Amino acid sequence: MSIESLLAALEDCGVSEDEAADSVRRTLRLFLHKLSESSRNNVKRCKERCLDEALQLLRQISEAQLRGLGESHLLLLVKLLLSMQLQMASISTACRKVDKMLQHMAKVDHQLVYRETFHCLDSMIQSEQVLTHQDLQRACMFLEDNTVGREVWKESFVSMLNKVSELFPVVLQQESLRDGPLCYSTVKVCLQIFQLLPTEVAPLVWEQDHRSLTVQNILQALMDILLGQCCSRDTRLLAGVAVAMLINTASDSSAGGAAAWSLLQVSLSEPWLLTVGALQVQCNTPGKDGVDRLAVSRGLLTCSLPPILLSSQDDASETCLLLKGLFPVVFALCEEKIDCHYFSFEALTLWMKKVKESLPDIWKMMGVRLLSDNSNLKRQLIHIIWTNAESPVEGVPEFARNAFSLLLDLYEMDCEQFSDTNKALYYDLLMRIMKLPWEAKAKYHHLCALLPHLGTGAVWNQYAELPDHLFKCLHTNHLSPCGAELYKCLIQQQRKELCGASQQSVTELELAGHWARRWQPVVHKALTSQVTLLQSNCSTQLLPITFQVFPSAVDHLLVSLDPCTPGHLHAWASIMSSYRAVTGCNLWAPQGGSAFETLQLALGSADDKIRIAAFNLLCCCPKTKETPSTEEMALMKAFIPQNLNCESSPFRQHFQAGLKRFLVRIRDGCLSHVRGQKGKKKGDAVNSEKMQDVLEQGIDFVDWLSQLPYSFLSKGHNYQRKKTVLLLLSAVLETCTDTWSPGKKKGQPPANMGSLIKCARDKGKWDFFSRTNLLALIGCLEDSTNEIRDLSAGLLLRFFPPRFPEDIAEVLHVKSSQFVCSPRVQEAQIGALMTTVLFLKSQEQHEVDDSKTNVTVKSGSKPNASGMIGALVKELEKHYLAARADMMLAARTTPIHGVLSALQKCLFESPGDHCAALDHSVFAELLGLLEKISLLLLGVLCGDQNASAAETDVPPSFCDMGNAISSLIAQSGGGQVDGDECVLLSEEHSLVLTCCWVSLKEIGILLGFLVEKILSESDQCHLTKDDILRASKIFKNILLKCRHWGAVEGCGIGFTKFCSSLLSSSDHELRDIPAQMLRQGLQIVQCLRSTSVTRRAAGLPMLILCVLSAEDANKARPLLAHSMQTLLETAKTPLNQKWDQTLDLPQVCAVHTLQALVRGSSLGVAVLQFAPPVAILSLTLLSSPCWAMRNAALQLYSALCSRMLGQRSSSDEAGPAQHAMSPSAFFFHYPALQPFLLGELRAAAADLQSPSSEAKLHLQPSLYPILTLLAQLQPGVQDSAETLSDFLPLLLELSASPVYSVRAMASKALVAVSPPSEYMNLLLRLSAELPSPQQRCRHNRLHGQLLQIKALLQRALSLGSFHSDDLSEVQRRVQASLWLATEAQRCLLVRAVYLGVADSLRAPSCESFLSELRDAVMQDLQKPGDPLQIGLSSFHQQAIHFLSADSKCATEVWNNFSAVSPDLRLSLVTWVLDGWSSQQAGLRSVIQKVLQSNLREALSSHSVEYRRIYLQAVVSVMAGTDPTSRRTASLQDAVLPECLDLLFRDLEDQRGGPEFLSQALHAASLLLSQAPDSSLKTSLYQRWCGVLESQRLPESPEVLRMASAEALCVAGVPLLNHSWQEGNALPAIVIRVINAGLHLLQDQNQQVRERAARYASLLHRARRAGSQESIHLMQVNLALPVLLDLLTEEFWETPGTLGVLLGHVPQPNLSAVLKEASASRSSSLYEQDEANVFAEPSVMAAHVLPYLLQMAGKYAQSSSLAQSLDSWAERNAAQVLDDLRLCRTLQQGASSATEAFSPSWLALLTDPRFHSSLCGLLARAAFLLQILKTSDKARRLCDPPSVHITLREVCSLLRRRGIHFPPRLRAAVCGGLEL
Repeated sequence: MSIESLLAALEDCGVSEDEAADSVRRTLRLFLHKLSESSRNNVKRCKERCLDEALQLLRQISEAQLRGLGESHLLLLVKLLLSMQLQMASISTACRKVDKMLQHMAKVDHQLVYRETFHCLDSMIQSEQVLTHQDLQRACMFLEDNTVGREVWKESFVSMLNKVSELFPVVLQQESLRDGPLCYSTVKVCLQIFQLLPTEVAPLVWEQDHRSLTVQNILQALMDILLGQCCSRDTRLLAGVAVAMLINTASDSSAGGAAAWSLLQVSLSEPWLLTVGALQVQCNTPGKDGVDRLAVSRGLLTCSLPPILLSSQDDASETCLLLKGLFPVVFALCEEKIDCHYFSFEALTLWMKKVKESLPDIWKMMGVRLLSDNSNLKRQLIHIIWTNAESPVEGVPEFARNAFSLLLDLYEMDCEQFSDTNKALYYDLLMRIMKLPWEAKAKYHHLCALLPHLGTGAVWNQYAELPDHLFKCLHTNHLSPCGAELYKCLIQQQRKELCGASQQSVTELELAGHWARRWQPVVHKALTSQVTLLQSNCSTQLLPITFQVFPSAVDHLLVSLDPCTPGHLHAWASIMSSYRAVTGCNLWAPQGGSAFETLQLALGSADDKIRIAAFNLLCCCPKTKETPSTEEMALMKAFIPQNLNCESSPFRQHFQAGLKRFLVRIRDGCLSHVRGQKGKKKGDAVNSEKMQDVLEQGIDFVDWLSQLPYSFLSKGHNYQRKKTVLLLLSAVLETCTDTWSPGKKKGQPPANMGSLIKCARDKGKWDFFSRTNLLALIGCLEDSTNEIRDLSAGLLLRFFPPRFPEDIAEVLHVKSSQFVCSPRVQEAQIGALMTTVLFLKSQEQHEVDDSKTNVTVKSGSKPNASGMIGALVKELEKHYLAARADMMLAARTTPIHGVLSALQKCLFESPGDHCAALDHSVFAELLGLLEKISLLLLGVLCGDQNASAAETDVPPSFCDMGNAISSLIAQSGGGQVDGDECVLLSEEHSLVLTCCWVSLKEIGILLGFLVEKILSESDQCHLTKDDILRASKIFKNILLKCRHWGAVEGCGIGFTKFCSSLLSSSDHELRDIPAQMLRQGLQIVQCLRSTSVTRRAAGLPMLILCVLSAEDANKARPLLAHSMQTLLETAKTPLNQKWDQTLDLPQVCAVHTLQALVRGSSLGVAVLQFAPPVAILSLTLLSSPCWAMRNAALQLYSALCSRMLGQRSSSDEAGPAQHAMSPSAFFFHYPALQPFLLGELRAAAADLQSPSSEAKLHLQPSLYPILTLLAQLQPGVQDSAETLSDFLPLLLELSASPVYSVRAMASKALVAVSPPSEYMNLLLRLSAELPSPQQRCRHNRLHGQLLQIKALLQRALSLGSFHSDDLSEVQRRVQASLWLATEAQRCLLVRAVYLGVADSLRAPSCESFLSELRDAVMQDLQKPGDPLQIGLSSFHQQAIHFLSADSKCATEVWNNFSAVSPDLRLSLVTWVLDGWSSQQAGLRSVIQKVLQSNLREALSSHSVEYRRIYLQAVVSVMAGTDPTSRRTASLQDAVLPECLDLLFRDLEDQRGGPEFLSQALHAASLLLSQAPDSSLKTSLYQRWCGVLESQRLPESPEVLRMASAEALCVAGVPLLNHSWQEGNALPAIVIRVINAGLHLLQDQNQQVRERAARYASLLHRARRAGSQESIHLMQVNLALPVLLDLLTEEFWETPGTLGVLLGHVPQPNLSAVLKEASASRSSSLYEQDEANVFAEPSVMAAHVLPYLLQMAGKYAQSSSLAQSLDSWAERNAAQVLDDLRLCRTLQQGASSATEAFSPSWLALLTDPRFHSSLCGLLARAAFLLQILKTSDKARRLCDPPSVHITLREVCSLLRRRGIHFPPRLRAAVCGGLEL
């Protein structure tokens, strides 16, 4: 009987009528409901949750009550539970839950449960058919997850073994079966029988009398699988475990050991006989891929008991299976470069664990130490661990790390056993670790393991650079976790040693003091650093660890901080927040105190990191039931609205996470109070009142927060604000509703959440799902960004009621139909999403309610699914017919891709198996349509629909596609083919092209998902083999005949899923289809085609990549191996003698295909096994005569290097080109590359030695790429085996290369390849070869040698790896070659590098040498040089850099600025931009004076570039000095106005380009700020203000807007100070400047806004405390009120102030907006974006409105202001009243119960102009109403009460119809205008 039948029978089965029957009947009914829910639900977590609840219900029924149900009732219950267990056999956790129910039933009637279980198992055993995959799953389930089933198994296991034995030959004969899940499950059954029934199996194996041929046949099959008859690696590894488990059944350890030794013959190459007890099987090894040995060793190590592992061979007591048998096999596997390196190291780790467990027995057996000083085993282990610590194979470094820890533990045990107190290995390893460069990740992991054995004292004494290296780790993303882990081990060990060493108890303060002496400077330096990554890593990784180990360290960290110092505020917030999160202690006082003020300062900081750290301080608390205080909630209410439009995505994520924690505290605290109310005692009135206050406060906060997001979801708000509020809304709904989320493990609502919701609802709060909220989210479905659309759709589907109201559903249906037919891709995606939301909301819901929970369970197949999918298929057919009839019209009105996207989303991106509800006819119709559409669209691109169907794989060129579309347009009457060519695509051309490529992309995605869903999840396959072949033809056509990369890439997503589902199919014919397509693709690669490749072989590489990506990674990947071999052979094929570069060459196509495979992330490490031949090929092909071949080879080489070298260091100190793999590790993993690279380098070096090298340039194309590869390796790793020594002489010889870049790269490669111990030897050798003036030398060689000396010196000095005597000798030799920096050396490049070498040796050099060198350089600079001389600029830059270290020389150079050559002046000015800020203050003032005195001459230069650089230098110098220094070094009074005039003329005439104009504006502002006070200064300020107003416009280039913000900071504050002292002319200018600041605070660019906020911060400081107070840079949203306050407090009487305020309120133009909204939509493809998408008129109106109301409130204080207000009221009152009436007219016809909702109203809801006009109208109406209250004259215009009533009615009606306004606007209207 089916589960449904059993449930129905149980429902019909009655319960006896007695007193207890009612409760039993109710419980049983709920129990059956839960079982029904679990059966119907497809989501694993939901299924298990229902089973948990069912189990609890069953346990509520006692055994006696169950016995009273009757035998028939019990029988049905047992059958139901067994049926469910069989249905869920593949879900082990669910089966165990059902098994608990069966055990409960077995207590009532064990025989009944046993009998029914026996019937279930017996039906499988007695069946005449072979076992199926489902049978095997059920058999495993009865063994593992059914207690009674295991009892039944003990009686029936022989019969089951016979069935399994019969199944193995069937499985192994068919490739599709032996490589599929059936074979795996068969092996798994064997393993579980051997594991769980060892007593029963043992006689069949080990006793000759009971020897079983069945078990022998099974053993033979398992060995055949293990030895390679099966390709699945997982199955082979499992077979190894099964065989080892069979050996483990031996009761005699000697017999088991003999079998294990016999099994180790797997290493033999010839056939061998395996003997396991009484069983013998013949074993043949077909191949040597290593998996056989891996499976055997891994199986023995996993399963074997210690006596077996310690067994000896042939009674030799000194031999041991673990040491002499398994270790050589495991070691060899780790040494080999096989595909399963990960599992090899897993086996090594297992081996070491087994050795550690058995070490006492091993000592007894051996009689000596295991790891003695001369132990070969120890040497081998260290070697294999060390060489694989940097392995590129994922997971191997982690295993190597574990193996290293185990090795140290073994050595520790060994030393203790044999009383070795020296433990020399630890110190040897420490020395070896110290020699590793700090960039090596393994360094820190090894230290973590070694630290407990040595102690912190020994490590500190030997490794003094450790804190510095840890500090550097924090700079680097991939090193910071391991650095933090080492820090954790160090401080934990430190605390352990401190507590253990002292006889008396040590206080926390004393412990923290010890920590501070070592670590406080490091942590403080990292926290206060200006490097963001360093701050972040220290805050998130070091601080929590520190406070966990040393809680009192917080005092030492805080005492060294000053919040007013830059960088310290972030450190303070991070420390406070981390300390509270770890300890739960709050260090800031809620009322007053410096800590509270610092917190407020941090919450308003301009730095996102500071604000989020302070925010986390408010949110975090280890106790979730600790309700936030009143002060915390007040701070939160102020903080949240100010941070809704932050541009940083990480900030938004932290914001949401922190708010969730805050809401959880509120929720859990309120729930605690609700429970407390229920159990409260009488007489506790005071406590009850406090609890009630806390409860109301929490409910009010959640209610406020839930309403806030809807105020900012309209289309008039920017993306940042909408994204943030949707995240916050999601946090509220996840936390404060009772919606259960199946996809989440944690974060589910509490069980009693309903009580809190009811409490809030009783108070009229928490109406989360109101109609207005629903409409606001629906409006977001039309947003222009997919993130907003997806977020809002997710909230609608997850939290809101399961069905839309009818009127809303109808409107959405109309709108989705319109959008799906839009030619714009974005709008079509909107339509597809709307369709999906409607589709899911229209499905029938099956709800089950009980007293505990309210869960909605969705059935697997929906009755409405078939109808809606069918309707979409019909719509798709309609689009196809329209396109076939008129492609141009269809591209505008029915562009196909929208329906395809809707189908894909409905079928595959929504929960539930909707494909199961469809029959074969729908699939056949859909497949036919996709085939026809693809042929039609490809025909359009080819220009001939018949051509697309022809058997040709040649894609049309882009030119052919363009001509075809142009012809189509001409045939449709849309244009002419002939005529002048236009570079830009026409609108019609774009429409057709977009329609084609997007539709083809969607076809590929839809088809791939469709086939995958049908083959993998549906109960019955609706697709035949012919259907699959047709689908493969569609994929092939799209990939090979469409060159558009978007279509190819999108189609590739679907094609990968298509191939993956076919390759995992059990049907051999289906599995062969991808291989056939691959072979066809490879054949195409090898064919010469007739068109030119323009897009890297078009879609052919994608086709091959998709097939190979779909191949099972757990198998041998034969398709990948075949493809790589074929492609390599094709690429190596020599070019024909008459090759044509205009044709597609097979060799080029093969190289591009190899590049695609290497770049493909899906293949990952699998490609690395082919890295050496691919690298050799790419380097060889660089010498090809074909440019296309060389280009392809270079791209392939670049991709391969990125794949081989692994993760790149992100540290500035490590250099941008360094990777995390050392040379020794690189050549260990790719040994075949070393001889090839050496050969190439030898050939290049030999060319340099040839006699003709003087006269002829010999180029070797592979040389520079090889040097680049070597240079990217991680330097500083010691090469103990000297495997890299052959590279050194070759790299030294390459220093003589005539190519500059080769010499430079050879110097970098030399540093990377040389071990640190050789640095000084190389330096001594190179410095000894420096020539004397009399010696003849080659400049190229000399230049290369100096480059190598410089590179080696810099590396050696940075590491400190040198001997002082050696360094002195190098220094002496360099000084002896001083002539290289004089005129005697004619090559300027040589002189420049020599100066660099001397600069590196500056510290140890004697002063006389430096003085002589400076004099020589000074003489050279004073002489005019030939501007065409090679290296002149480099020499100038190096000379200036060298001289800048001496202030006297630098001053002399700068004082001669006007007399030196133009080239040197340019070099000086350029040097200022590169590094002037590091110089002394005195030199800076000299530079400033020189630059200012020569400014007029520079501005007269004809070179715009020189003027730009010069002005940039002036700005850099002046901006870095304080205003006093600026004034001291100011220009002469006569020169300053002239310079300003020149600058303003360029700015006003817009001459010189944006970059120059930005520097000109900045420089003019700096000069203007230091100009003396005069009437001329006022006129200059007016000109400056005019420039500012023209450049701050959104249409201006970004660099000019940035310069405008900088100008405000420089000259805006002095202008304000001057205006307070001078006459009436300046206030008007100040108002204009403040207005510019307000506009720039709304700029699209974040840096511009931050700069404008700095201006507001400077003004705020100037008003509060003058220049004495340190500057606190405030957040942009806090800067707005600062400027508005200044405007209305200081300049409220100034005539222009009112105009400035009103200029930021949108001008309502409702009639025009309504007219445009009612007009028909355009079918054009693109629309014009706003110049500033960040600006939010409605938010700005809400900001400005309170200040307008303040102005109106000052009506009686100023006659001029009163006149302005009256004048405004007279001009605008009529328009405002008309617009209010128009708004009321819009609401007419709306019912009071259900407001009318139409497509036109939804269009208005999503129109940004409509919303901003409404906000402007409300603000102006509120302003008018305030004027009416204060002005008698204005009151004659209209009646204030009627205006107020109308305004409130309009606002209320609009809100009910889904329009939300910013809180300030709503408060002004509803609260009587008092803000």
